[in-house]
Amino acid sequence: MHSSSRRLCTAVALSTVVAVAGTACSSGAGSTDAKDADSGTYTIWDPYPQFAKGSAWTKLLDKCGTQAGVKIQRTGFDTSDLANKTLLAAQQGNSPDVLIVDNPVVSTLAEAGVLTTTDENKLDTSKVDPNLLAAGQSGGKTYGTPIGANTLALYYNKKVLKEAGVDIASVKDWTSLTAALEKVKKAGKKGITFSAIGTEEGSFQFLPWFWGAGAELTGLDSARAVSALSLWQDWLKKGYALNSVINNTQTTSWQEFAGGDYAFAENGTWQLANAEKAGFDYGVLPIPGSDGGHAAAPTGGEFVTLPVQDDTGRYPTSQKLAACLTSTQNLYDTDTTLSYVAPTGEVQDKQVAANPALKPWVDAVKSAKGRTSGDLGTKYPKISEQLWKAVQSTLSGAKSPKDALTSAQSAVK
Repeated sequence: MHSSSRRLCTAVALSTVVAVAGTACSSGAGSTDAKDADSGTYTIWDPYPQFAKGSAWTKLLDKCGTQAGVKIQRTGFDTSDLANKTLLAAQQGNSPDVLIVDNPVVSTLAEAGVLTTTDENKLDTSKVDPNLLAAGQSGGKTYGTPIGANTLALYYNKKVLKEAGVDIASVKDWTSLTAALEKVKKAGKKGITFSAIGTEEGSFQFLPWFWGAGAELTGLDSARAVSALSLWQDWLKKGYALNSVINNTQTTSWQEFAGGDYAFAENGTWQLANAEKAGFDYGVLPIPGSDGGHAAAPTGGEFVTLPVQDDTGRYPTSQKLAACLTSTQNLYDTDTTLSYVAPTGEVQDKQVAANPALKPWVDAVKSAKGRTSGDLGTKYPKISEQLWKAVQSTLSGAKSPKDALTSAQSAVK
């Protein structure tokens, strides 16, 4: 917790942060002043610029400040901008008191010496689901607590499936999903849309299939990894997915599904409000594993962290602010606002009781895992880049899945 322990490998850290910055974010700006001269003012930085002063989110921040006996100075940043600003502020000894940051960036900031551990800052993580907490762990230490999680699942158009004679209950694994896509195509409709773009979004969307095959990020060229990429390649060859997936972002992929002609779309919790506006009856199915069960999808969502301060006397108040933001009632309110699944079973149950349509999302989040889990930390962005390049070269027809993934593994080594 000493300021001298900051090992700010800024060049590496900045490139890492840019590479893994969020897969479903909004953009915006705000004041970048970190500390008010008045020590009774505490700074909070978050990646929610969409919430202006007077919104439920900023009111919650002010309420937590009042309870802790301090004023809150809050700034909302675009996700990638926030990570970079945090590294620069740490170099200048001007870090915010509370930082809410995209989960794959936590290990980068931790390894750069920017964040305090939960042992140091006394944040209680005992109720948090271990698979979600893992995204904020590095080197056996925990660097914050999740404020909520989003992940991926399959949205489906009930009308398209009915007209194609597909019973959604029959879709339990890759074989039955592919059979459903075949029926949909024969019925003159479009099968599945997803994002395979050459960015982190492409890796994010491929990971449920990669993990669903039983593959590991430490072995990109395994037979299981090849089977996952072969699945996507086969769907394109047979016309169950269209070539547009190669350039699709998650937003453009959603727009395709919202047109009403597709049976399935792989997309995230954050599209729930758009799904309600789409004008057709839809359902949600956790992504199936190759042989059944729920595939692990990657977790999105943010962690509440407490950056290192030169004045260690600020920590107890910062801890009170973080504890307030992640209390049971406040998690429920915040995650409802953000369309997130809560990180604790207690709040998840409350969410499903209020909105039964969230059940498949809670199931998907319970099976999900962090991209930097397993102590991958700052190795993840390099692995991810090679993974999306392999997906791109296979789907464009440049390489076979095996050759593409062999090249990817060599590049990572």
